[in-house]
Amino acid sequence: MDLGTEERRVVIEVIATLVYHKNRMAELILEPAGIPRDIYSPLLHRRDPVSGRELSKREIAPFILDAMAKRSDGIKAILSIIKIAANWPEERFYLADKEEYKARAAVLKARYLLGNIQRIEEQETKQQEQRSRELELIEREQERERLFEIFKDLWESKDARYRGFQLEKLLKRTFDLYNIPMYEPFRRNQGSEQIDGAFKLDGWYYLVECKWQARLADSSQTDAFSKKISRSSKQTMGLFLSINGWSEGVLTTLKQDRDKCIFLMDGRDLYYLLSSSQLNLREFLIAKNDALTLKCEPFLGIDQYLQQR
Repeated sequence: MDLGTEERRVVIEVIATLVYHKNRMAELILEPAGIPRDIYSPLLHRRDPVSGRELSKREIAPFILDAMAKRSDGIKAILSIIKIAANWPEERFYLADKEEYKARAAVLKARYLLGNIQRIEEQETKQQEQRSRELELIEREQERERLFEIFKDLWESKDARYRGFQLEKLLKRTFDLYNIPMYEPFRRNQGSEQIDGAFKLDGWYYLVECKWQARLADSSQTDAFSKKISRSSKQTMGLFLSINGWSEGVLTTLKQDRDKCIFLMDGRDLYYLLSSSQLNLREFLIAKNDALTLKCEPFLGIDQYLQQR
């Protein structure tokens, strides 16, 4: 946000008149306002290139304002100068020396502008928040594109072990992308039980099982995963990710499971999540959980999800 003409004029007047000596002015006004020393210090004794005389406080003030206007925190510091002047104590007016009447006038103007300052600061805060949101969206989109390229490269890889290991990392970064805290792979029960990952969503914990194998996942694998979940707390469910899908028996078995604690995700789901900026992992997971809980369907694919949005 640009500084208003009136605010700029008052700041110049404050710098020029409140304190007669430059170094003392810097100590009582510039430094408390947050003006960096490397900005104001070289200006205190700058000289006119033609006459050679030292510039006055009124002449160096615009240089300070222009330098601060280029900084992200510049407006805040400049407005702080007005606040300092508005709260200038009576016992300090002697520091203005022969320009005390001008100093008093500058203080009155600063007090008059306090309402404007609040408005300017609110607008600046909103703009900063908007800029932060826009930057976050840009960074998030760039990360999504990076993850999509990684996924495509893994798809071409012939090293099954490497591919499976990298899938765990890719999945964690994907969850991070959507601000869903995810635990990295870990072992428990004295190292006898491998957990590929875990996350928390809406108060529930979810264990994660990742499979990237040539053959389809089968019921023996989902049964083993179900036992891992049963050894956890009652408020624990599971996400079983099989890139190449599963046999028909898996769906039948999961539908018959009275606990209904596992829902499925395949490579197509992950592909579309990473290839489109319009999809949201959190919403997709919630929809999968709803399908399992309400309709006894362990797998809600991306096509079904898009149709019901």
